Amino acid sequence: MGIFSGLFKSRDKPQNSYDSPSYTYFFGRSNAGKRVTDRTALQHIAVYACVRVLSEAIAQLPLHLYKYNDSGKERVPQHSLYFLLHDQPNPEMTSFVFRETLMSHLLIYGNAYAQIIRNGRGDVLGLYPLMPDKIKVDHDEKNRLIYIYSRYDEANPNLKEQGDIVLYADEVLHIPGLGYDGLVGYSPIALAKNAIGISIACEDYGASFFGNNANPSGVLEHPGVIKNPDKLRDAWHRAYGGRNAHKVAVLEEGVKFTPISIPNNEAQFLETRKFQIEEIARMYRVPLHMIGDLDHATFSNVEHLSLDFVKYSLDPWIVRWEQGLQKALLSDSEKGKYFIKFNVEGLLRGDYASRMQGYATARQNGWMSANDIRELENLDRIPAEEGGDLYLINGNMLPLKDAGAFANTESIDDGKEENADEEVLEVEESSPDRDGSGGTDAVSERHHRRGKLV
Repeated sequence: MGIFSGLFKSRDKPQNSYDSPSYTYFFGRSNAGKRVTDRTALQHIAVYACVRVLSEAIAQLPLHLYKYNDSGKERVPQHSLYFLLHDQPNPEMTSFVFRETLMSHLLIYGNAYAQIIRNGRGDVLGLYPLMPDKIKVDHDEKNRLIYIYSRYDEANPNLKEQGDIVLYADEVLHIPGLGYDGLVGYSPIALAKNAIGISIACEDYGASFFGNNANPSGVLEHPGVIKNPDKLRDAWHRAYGGRNAHKVAVLEEGVKFTPISIPNNEAQFLETRKFQIEEIARMYRVPLHMIGDLDHATFSNVEHLSLDFVKYSLDPWIVRWEQGLQKALLSDSEKGKYFIKFNVEGLLRGDYASRMQGYATARQNGWMSANDIRELENLDRIPAEEGGDLYLINGNMLPLKDAGAFANTESIDDGKEENADEEVLEVEESSPDRDGSGGTDAVSERHHRRGKLV
């Protein structure tokens, strides 16, 4: 057991800090030579666009608390948790800002934390976001999961004497991202720091190139020995660099200038920048048209790409949110009665013509009423006495077992009518005339009566 105890270790101390032995999973210098951190990555336009798209998508979705009933589910706005999730989780934030903040933490740091404020009965009173880079996940001596929050940093060293704050699992809302131990997620920025580093290097190169007025670098050649080359280089930059670029250069004493920079078309500068934007969008699974790249977008595929974004990119994050909220905010007695759910119907709606066609099909087949459709379109309800809650169905559709019943009924009815007609005619033919003489008047009367039957 001694050998295996050294090989296999329990996950009793998950870490999410810079001093972790898995240094490659955290921020640092990339292979391109650029340091990638949470702030430098967010300054990159592609990273910022992806984080903004996903954060705002999660923040704008309606978030409700539901309760199971006999007919299915119903909203429970009278529950205290409903107001916190839907309207205002704390006096300082709206629900939109709160969810946008936590989602941005998830996309940058790989974890989202929020402190849960409860009263004496255990009811949730407020939710306050916590910075993920100040939290360390650990276990105490009783093997209970704890969250150690550091109240100080380099900007506020005076708070170090106050020590750390230890929060238990029921006091923290934790939504982890992708990770190996299931407790702490890894930062997407850190995992893709090489791709982001290349993109930052391309931006820096472009900024330096155009900051020099697109004037390439080169070599100053002198036939003799230069005693002070730094002085010559500085004089050249003062005379022909910066704002003085592209001016006519006057070279003396056999000095020769030879440009050595690689042309941008040979270095594939623009192609590299576009590819790195695609790499970052691929990392977050965001369609390119949603971050402003419309090279491959058409009128026919944009709608389908948007639906794929909801299904394959947004839905996994939504499930993480829903399960994390239910796990942290609902008590054990409430988990079987209540559930928290995002409403994504607004994002899945097609254009106006497609919606109307779908509503017509649902209306004609009896599984949607007029008020059901009007609620989806944010219209006022029709009163029930005017038929707003009626479920109608097209009359030409019958159950399979009754497929021939109508035809059989018609044939039986027709037979009865024909037999009755014949009986009447026979009686009329055998009956004597009113005046006892028969004749033309009786025949015309019989024809008149038969015409009435027909």
